[in-house]
Amino acid sequence: MADKSTFTADEWTLLLESVMMAGIAMTAAEPSGLWGMMKEGIANSSALLQAKTDAAASPLVKALVADFETSEGRTAARDGLQAKLKGAKAADMKARCIETLQQARTVVETKAPGDVTAFSAWLYQISQKVAEAAKEGGFLGFGGVAVSDAEKATLSEISAALKVA
Repeated sequence: MADKSTFTADEWTLLLESVMMAGIAMTAAEPSGLWGMMKEGIANSSALLQAKTDAAASPLVKALVADFETSEGRTAARDGLQAKLKGAKAADMKARCIETLQQARTVVETKAPGDVTAFSAWLYQISQKVAEAAKEGGFLGFGGVAVSDAEKATLSEISAALKVA
C-alpha cells in the first residue's frame, strides 16, 4: 500500500493540499459568515481525527493524517494553499480547489492505483461533512437549509473531479 515514500515531495504536498482543498471548496461555494466558517473548519479537522482512529482507513489516508500531525506536513500544506489561493475570489478559489482535487486523484491513480478509490472517497466525505456543518440562509441559526443548492452543485463538481459515484 502507498505511503509518503511512494510519491515525490511535490506530489506529497499536492496530496496534503487536497485534504484541505476538499473543505475549502465547500466554504467558497457558499460562504456562511463567521460562525458557519468556524463550523466548516471544525468539520474539516474532525475528518482528519476520525480517519486517524478509523481502523478501516486506508494506509495512504493514515499516512496523510500522520503527516498533518507534524509541523513539516502542516507547513507544506499551508504554504501550498497560500501559493495556489493567493488573490483568488470565492468562485475562483472553488475552481482552484476542485482542480487540485482532480490533480491529486490523478497522482494517486498513477502512483498507487489500489488506493485511488479509498483516497477519492475520503476527500469526497470531507467535502460532504463540511457542506453539512453549517446551515445556509436563515437568520441566527434559524431557518436555512443544511446543504444549499450552491453546495450541492459543488459536491457534484467534486464528485466528478474525484470520479466518485
